[in-house]
Amino acid sequence: MKHILAALALSIALPGTAAFGCGGSFQGFVADLKSEVRANGASASDVDRFFANVQKDDAVLRADRSQGIFQRPFLDFSSRLISNSRFQNGQKNAAKWDSVFDRIDRDYGVSRGVLLAFWAFETDFGAVQGDFNTVNALVTLAHDCRRPELFRPQIFAAFELFKRGDLDPARTTGAWAGEIGMVQMLPEAIIENGVEGEGDGHVTLKTSPADALMSGGKMLSALGWRAGEPWLQEVTMPRDFDWSRTGLDTKRTARDWLRDGVVPKTGSLMAPALPASIVLPQGHRGPAFIAYPNFDVFFEWNQSFVYVTTAAYFATRLDGAPRITPGDPTPGLGRDQMKSLQSKLQARGYDVGGIDGILGANTRAAVQAEQKRLGLPADAWPTQRLLDAL
Repeated sequence: MKHILAALALSIALPGTAAFGCGGSFQGFVADLKSEVRANGASASDVDRFFANVQKDDAVLRADRSQGIFQRPFLDFSSRLISNSRFQNGQKNAAKWDSVFDRIDRDYGVSRGVLLAFWAFETDFGAVQGDFNTVNALVTLAHDCRRPELFRPQIFAAFELFKRGDLDPARTTGAWAGEIGMVQMLPEAIIENGVEGEGDGHVTLKTSPADALMSGGKMLSALGWRAGEPWLQEVTMPRDFDWSRTGLDTKRTARDWLRDGVVPKTGSLMAPALPASIVLPQGHRGPAFIAYPNFDVFFEWNQSFVYVTTAAYFATRLDGAPRITPGDPTPGLGRDQMKSLQSKLQARGYDVGGIDGILGANTRAAVQAEQKRLGLPADAWPTQRLLDAL
């Protein structure tokens, strides 16, 4: 797993999650955790069993700091993730678990394509779920102080799963960031949205596709998924379009975009009355999409723009949409160039979210603002021309 599901740190009513102490001696940190869990009513024997083998995992920290895949542009990233075999396996699993997807559609209104896309990208349909000890990963990341507000509460949620018999602190493994199962859910999200889909009384996300998919459907619903609505549709843009109106911050009805010359690549608009944005993952010369409200929900699962756009596009493919037209996008910037650009933007007063070489939402907004100021196509796609102009 190469991402952090930060938006899934749902606030649930578990005791002991108000303070986010971190750092210092690892042994002392664990001792404080044990004291806090005991103070909230847990038995000493349960606490001792849960923390018996916990240890710091430096591999977790290395994984946390090396998420370079998200620096790739959309066309490269999507071609790597959407292989022919992955697409074919998606179709096979859609047929194999047809009745489960029908239940999800009935109960939560989430398309099978969406869940198949996440299932594919997160674990290759359950084949690669991660071999990091879950408790070690969570305690390591909570101790690390980069995001204790996310990971410390997950430890208490993991302890609750342990008490329920749904987590073995010595044997439960998953992603480096503590996500568990076929669709990779953090412990709090499992407690909040776990669905038992097979009648055995346990939510088993590692071995039960029914449990994992039903839980994923419920989670998306809880995150704001609008039942039965589309999320993404490829479009063709007029040449004389005002590119500064693109991006997720500008929303108009899809019908209004149509009046301005935005045309669906195939068929008609999927939801003319819904608010929508124009998304250009690689600038005005690359592929273009109209993004409906459900597209925003993808960011509650993962906050990387390139990952979200790829997952949303793959979901449309699994639901029958054709391949996109790649266009001829202007070459982007390498990592060092991106860092240089971010430094220049930051010096001009923009909050770019850190000098990390990744084209995140803040950097995109700053790029678009500077493109507009300089009279360049304001499509939020950073190019050498922009870097030279700054």
